[in-house]
Amino acid sequence: MPQRAAVQPIPPERRPRLRERWAERGFSAADLLNVWKPLGAWEHHDELSYGPAPRQKLDVYRPRHARGAPLLLFFYGGSWQKGSRDLYRFLGASLAAQGIVTVVPDYAVFPPARFPQFIEDGARAVAFAQRHARAWGADPGRLVLMGHSAGAHIAAMLTFDPQWLAGAGLDAHEDLAGFIGLAGPYHFLPIRGRVLQRIFGGADRAETQPINFVTGREVPTLLITARRETLVDPQNSARMAAKIREKGGRVEERDYARVNHFTLIGSFAPGLRMLAPVLRDVTEFVWRVTARERRHVAAS
Repeated sequence: MPQRAAVQPIPPERRPRLRERWAERGFSAADLLNVWKPLGAWEHHDELSYGPAPRQKLDVYRPRHARGAPLLLFFYGGSWQKGSRDLYRFLGASLAAQGIVTVVPDYAVFPPARFPQFIEDGARAVAFAQRHARAWGADPGRLVLMGHSAGAHIAAMLTFDPQWLAGAGLDAHEDLAGFIGLAGPYHFLPIRGRVLQRIFGGADRAETQPINFVTGREVPTLLITARRETLVDPQNSARMAAKIREKGGRVEERDYARVNHFTLIGSFAPGLRMLAPVLRDVTEFVWRVTARERRHVAAS
């Protein structure tokens, strides 16, 4: 596994482009995490289209000399209503510096998107990434899905309800190697907020809940929570883990004491890694499950 990376400032030639992004979506605290990036042999390829819609784009972070590397797709959060892939450069770069090809897609959000549009976009992004994995130096048989908050819900639906990846020509049981959920909502009925009811088409639709699709046949799962969480009840993860164990599946749990909903994901960045070992734990899980699940890939 690669050694711990140092950090360096973003070069001047990148700064005008960042200012353009800020003008489009506004400045975010996450932009501060992107000021410093891991130093290592990695590359960034942005605005690749996985579909014709404006938000059907993704960014790829890859180790420069990657060959047969694990492939991880990360779905960010934002209450299914907002978010931007360029905010997560710190995460993609940090994982790429650990030898993992990392893909961060945008997806449809409300308004106007409603369930299951963002799930369908997620499936399209996964299929696109798997098809192009070799070109990025990744092994398509070493595929892991990860998400934070609402993004963890999307990644969990893709992992546990096989119809969504099947619609994109993939098999969730055969084509995935693992799932990682950070502060995810997996069992949140009844839905009380009016906006969320509009997003999910009602207050009590069982088909919107990842927990209802657990069979025990799914790939290994890592569920991570923050002890200072105030937005997503950590009992979502506890109930999900209990259901996976009840069905005979494989699940691990991590609970970090010094982080909240936002600093949990921020801990991937070099400047906040002292708060929680999230990068270490995620990296270790990815390498372990992809080593066990790895399929032989013929040289192209």
